[in-house]
Amino acid sequence: MTDFRLVDFLSGFVSERRLALINQVLDNRMRYVTVVLEDIFQPQNASAVLRTCECLGIQDIHIIENKNAYRYSRSVAMGAGKWLQLHKYNNLKNNSLEAIKQLKSNNYRIVATVPGENCTTLHEFDVSKGKFAIILGSELDGISDEMRQNADEMLTIPMFGFTESFNLSVSTAIILTHVINKLRNSEIEWHLTSDEKLCLKLEWLKGSIKKSELLVKKFYNTDPNHDA
Repeated sequence: MTDFRLVDFLSGFVSERRLALINQVLDNRMRYVTVVLEDIFQPQNASAVLRTCECLGIQDIHIIENKNAYRYSRSVAMGAGKWLQLHKYNNLKNNSLEAIKQLKSNNYRIVATVPGENCTTLHEFDVSKGKFAIILGSELDGISDEMRQNADEMLTIPMFGFTESFNLSVSTAIILTHVINKLRNSEIEWHLTSDEKLCLKLEWLKGSIKKSELLVKKFYNTDPNHDA
């Protein structure tokens, strides 16, 4: 359990403006939507997706590494990775199935993004059916057969030109902007819990303070209520 006294202590080492920004971002963070990246190999795309997710308030990114190691450019991501939680799946022969299992155990709908017909269009997609994970596949091959077979729903972006699909980072931005706007304009409870906010606030305060580990050590060494 996160120690709220430590959070209060560290809050005194950031400016009022910084603290207000942290609280504002926490009020807009969500886990109702999460993003899954399967075998992404272009660092620029990976970085742009992180930046988009962070800007739109998504906290968790799930990264599947079957064939390609996930790499991102810090200059493109603009520090977004510092504020997100990245969950990697790379220890098994088929990491996609492991990711699906983990997501479903946390009550996420598996929503695979694919081009083509006979799919739910972005405008038809129902955000009210419960939490959902948006699956985005590799730049060349799209999502894997395992993802297709285990998806609860297939989602596509309507297009009206000759080109079959958008760039990965563009697709991400279009999909997330649409579904998050739907959520924010609904009566669905998508906010983080108080405990989740407190836990993230502690991590973000640590990330905002130089040598924060020394302050944490000092706090626990001087706190009479702390059990060593």
